[in-house]
Amino acid sequence: MRKEKEVDAVTIRFAGDSGDGMQLTGDQFTDTSALMGNDIATLPDFPAEIRAPQGTLPGVSSFQIQFSKNDIYTAGDAPDVLVVMNPAALKVNLNDLVKGGLLVLNSDSFSDDNLKKAGWKSNPLADSSLKDYSVLQVPLSSLTRNALTGSKIKYSEVDRCKNFFALGLMFWMYGRSLDHTVQWVNEKFAKKPEVAEANLMALKAGYHYGDITETIPSRYVVKKADISPGTYRKITGNEATALGILAASELTGKTVLYGSYPITPASDILHELSRHKNFKVKTFQAEDEIAACGAALGASFGGQIGVTATSGPGVCLKSEMINLAVMAELPLVILDVQRGGPSTGLPTKTEQADLLQAMFGRNGDSPVAILAPSTPANCFDFIIEAVRLATQYMTPVFFLSDGYLANGAEPWKLPEMDKLPKIKIEHPKTSDGPFLPFVRDEKTLARPWAVPGTPGLEHRIGGIEKADRTGGVSYDPENHHRMTVLRREKIRRIAETIPPAEVFGEKKGKLLVLGWGGTYGTIRAAVDELQKEGKKVSACHLNYLNPFPKNLGAILKSFETILIPEINMGNLLFLVRAEFEGVHAAGYNRVTGQPFKIREIKEVIEKHL
Repeated sequence: MRKEKEVDAVTIRFAGDSGDGMQLTGDQFTDTSALMGNDIATLPDFPAEIRAPQGTLPGVSSFQIQFSKNDIYTAGDAPDVLVVMNPAALKVNLNDLVKGGLLVLNSDSFSDDNLKKAGWKSNPLADSSLKDYSVLQVPLSSLTRNALTGSKIKYSEVDRCKNFFALGLMFWMYGRSLDHTVQWVNEKFAKKPEVAEANLMALKAGYHYGDITETIPSRYVVKKADISPGTYRKITGNEATALGILAASELTGKTVLYGSYPITPASDILHELSRHKNFKVKTFQAEDEIAACGAALGASFGGQIGVTATSGPGVCLKSEMINLAVMAELPLVILDVQRGGPSTGLPTKTEQADLLQAMFGRNGDSPVAILAPSTPANCFDFIIEAVRLATQYMTPVFFLSDGYLANGAEPWKLPEMDKLPKIKIEHPKTSDGPFLPFVRDEKTLARPWAVPGTPGLEHRIGGIEKADRTGGVSYDPENHHRMTVLRREKIRRIAETIPPAEVFGEKKGKLLVLGWGGTYGTIRAAVDELQKEGKKVSACHLNYLNPFPKNLGAILKSFETILIPEINMGNLLFLVRAEFEGVHAAGYNRVTGQPFKIREIKEVIEKHL
């Protein structure tokens, strides 16, 4: 009988051509692992080319998942198991596989032509290139063809099922159930039963191949994670953001107008929201970024919730309309799912380089609030928070996600809607005397949000400077200074209603690692491991970037050195140095299009210690 080994966690990467279905394969393995009670984290990696030549390095697509019986924060530094469909996928991913790790490869694909296209000078199956790994050669293509003998699908489509053969093999090796994938296939291809049958035949053939082949010495068991009771689902950052927008509509009692122009990696939010027409969310795919932002701002002027989404290049185009929202003091939520830049940059890769653009990327003194989620799941919470701040303070609010958060996935405990805080919005109904649209709330400095068409509340709107209180056009120098100060002070007062920053570890000492956004998981895991090794290091992660939490200055001054790792060239480092005099801050900056690895953050921390 085949022996079983229990392990705490496993990291698997599926890699192949962009047409090999690696994202689908990874998704199914992820869903099944989540349903079986494991903690999960994923890292999909897409080629930037829409359809690179088949078998070439630019066309390689991969999906990495770590599943564990313990809490995990990232998709893993390096795969323990690498499943590759062709020589190009092997070339791109081999150096990431841990030494001694398991390499499962489609031996059928290692033809002279494919080796040449991938840049191999000799066949790695015949030389010493793979000597450091445990290699399992599986003729995936021919085994899939044999399994599908008699299938009703076209012969040209048979080879496309080899990813399900590989998935079945991995399901067997790690004791995964086939049930979820069987149900998914039957539902997905309900109108094409011959396609469903072929994929399931390949899936089960791969599973049984693992059972009968003698080349796999062991099966592996990863037990359920110990998590709090509740109903969970796997969720990506973009899915969580979309569901958060739906929840914000319910919590405010308002209709959301989501104006967007398709752009990677933000487009999935539009796709997800468009499926939920039964809720009070209207999706509008505009002809360009400016129109998308203008429509959202128009909805806000009309008394509803205006939300627009893009990536960095689109923020450049939206900037004038965002600046109009600053001047008109209307609520507007701007989602920026960051990617590599400048210009078109790296459309499918992650980066954090838009913080300074969100902070300063408009003419004049035009302050806005800035939030950044730190995990895929808490995109849900922080998009709701963005709506709260926008409506309570009558201001644009940036929501800075990134490609890693947007496409990555983790378990998410479904919240109870009646326990989420309501967002109270009041529109003035009447006015005693002439309506004054720029008379401010004493606490928040927000102006009243008057709905157009309300009798007696007619007022001027536009981009020219407003007179204090009356809102008329004003060129008075002192008025302009006063209004500029008021707009800045309004943003600063947001700090009164946001939670304080928290420190993970000792509250003072030699080194604090300060992060923001999607670097949370890596930083937290690195600091956690070092603390268990007895190292004196603490961490603090920011979700509020403008304004900063009120206690941040005191925290920073409690440590000798502040280390700020960022996937940019020093955006937060610049703001910290500008805001907090006397704080010794150092940056660690790399822009490779990939998230940080735990080991590299540990190495940098140890150098500073």
